[in-house]
Amino acid sequence: MIDKIEQLKKEIQDFNLSGNDELEAFRLKFLSRNGEVQEMFKLMGSVPKQEKAAVGKAMNEVKVLAQNKFDTAKKELESSTKKEFGALDDITLPVEPSFTGSFHPLTQALDEIKQIFLRLGFNIADGPELEDDFHNFTALNFPPDHPARDMQDTFFVRKSDDPKSDDLVLRTHTSPVQIRLMKEQKPPLRSIMPGRVFRNEAVTAKSYFQFNQVEGLYVDEHVTMGELIETLVMFARLMYGSDVKYRVRPSFFPFTEPSLEMDVWWGSENGGQWLEILGAGMVDPNVFDATGVDSEKYTGFAFGMGVDRIAMLRYGIDDIRLLYENDIRFLNQFKS
Repeated sequence: MIDKIEQLKKEIQDFNLSGNDELEAFRLKFLSRNGEVQEMFKLMGSVPKQEKAAVGKAMNEVKVLAQNKFDTAKKELESSTKKEFGALDDITLPVEPSFTGSFHPLTQALDEIKQIFLRLGFNIADGPELEDDFHNFTALNFPPDHPARDMQDTFFVRKSDDPKSDDLVLRTHTSPVQIRLMKEQKPPLRSIMPGRVFRNEAVTAKSYFQFNQVEGLYVDEHVTMGELIETLVMFARLMYGSDVKYRVRPSFFPFTEPSLEMDVWWGSENGGQWLEILGAGMVDPNVFDATGVDSEKYTGFAFGMGVDRIAMLRYGIDDIRLLYENDIRFLNQFKS
């Protein structure tokens, strides 16, 4: 029996504990309920009475040896893990500051616009950023010689002199989604269309080659200019507060007739200025004809607003480039 105990002792001493896997294997082999040390104690019943004292003492020594080796190795492994990952022994010390993300100011402004128009009964539609000439210009009543079709104003992906080959452009506004919507669905229609648009403009504090728009469209029988103005006034009050000072003035767009623009007063009563926030108007009958909508039966209004301009007004941002440079110092100001 003593020989078996010595053999077990040697196995314990020679066992390599260099990692967590070996440590667990050691515990299962020697210290678990069915391990070899416990199995050894079960043999005490077969030991002659005169040898029990010596055998019991040897067994206890082996058990203590195995437990001490396990505890020592476990402590050393935990200590090395703490050093590797920079853990602190003093848990009362303050933790390192962590940086959490936040919604971009453009995202915050766009979400607020969406929520306002959802409350007003509009749904949300979407369309491609790469558009053909028909959806981006022709169907929206842009004449062939309109300046917006010029190379210096539009990013052309494909431009051909072949009349059978349609030009492809990065959309210059979200109005093409209106065309797709009217071609695919029958009135009544009440939707907004948010998305990115692209124009070949010089980058300055007030202009950028990419920005975000929200287009709106309402088509039904007997839609009036009064309903359009009421919708825009409701939007301005929900977006800027019930005391917002606004004005509506005549304007011109190829795809609406009559057309208007809305301005809000920004700043103090004496030191502010009028800032345009959107353009709108009654859908031109030519647009209805291009999309197959009966212009004798239906009327409608459309509007378009720049999300970037609205975000700049809302948060007091004076340079549009800040919205696209991803400066963490700037973005941290918009954490809620």
